[in-house]
Amino acid sequence: MSQKVAVLGTGKIGEALLSGMIRAGWAPADLLVTARRPERAEELRTRYGVTPVTNAEAAKTADTLILTVKPQDMGTLLDELAPHTPADRLVISGAAGIPTSFFEERLAAGTPVVRVMTNTPALVDEAMSVISAGSHASEADLAHADEIFGAVGKTLRVPESQQDACTALSGSGPAYFFYLVEAMTDAGILLGLPRDKAHDLIVQSAIGAATMLRDSGEHPVKLRENVTSPAGTTISAIRELENHGVRAALIAALEAARDRSRELASGNS
Repeated sequence: MSQKVAVLGTGKIGEALLSGMIRAGWAPADLLVTARRPERAEELRTRYGVTPVTNAEAAKTADTLILTVKPQDMGTLLDELAPHTPADRLVISGAAGIPTSFFEERLAAGTPVVRVMTNTPALVDEAMSVISAGSHASEADLAHADEIFGAVGKTLRVPESQQDACTALSGSGPAYFFYLVEAMTDAGILLGLPRDKAHDLIVQSAIGAATMLRDSGEHPVKLRENVTSPAGTTISAIRELENHGVRAALIAALEAARDRSRELASGNS
């Protein structure tokens, strides 16, 4: 952990990474940050003891560059970094939809690039981060990315060809669950419950169900069947979900997210 790591574009996800890395044992003195606004940079210095630098200084100084800016800003950032980034720097991209070839074409020949799709539960150390190697990334580079993103949750390595599908499932995934909780809360209100009580009932049920999915080793069909008694309340609800095409809608929604990720990769904003 003596290598210097720079987080460029330190928004919510970037800050979550910083916080997680420090808790996992990185020394704040080895962590550099960049931010558009000086007051934001000073806020990070005060909160974590990290060192704010310019993008050029980060490229010259850090061993690993983690790029967390928005996809539409990545080209401009790379134009700024390219003159200052030696080919031995590890570049980790957290931008949705942008392939490693986009970086390799704009940086020095042979620069190792790793693509990571994480998600917002990084803010509570429960992220799902999907990691893929570019053409020059080594096993050591992948292990380093695992170490960094493992500080804020779970990591999974996949071929880059599967990144768009992973973006649809886990990158955007938390939003689907928030949407479901929102709808179920409204249903609870319709059924006569106060909003706060409906919210608590649903959130705890979601936490319990997720824990069972993670820890039991059972298939979700088996877990659902365990709740679904003959002629009971649950099967009545499931019938309505099927009648309204919820399963098909979910499949179509994830296909749409996958397709949009592909569009972003091809430069269609």
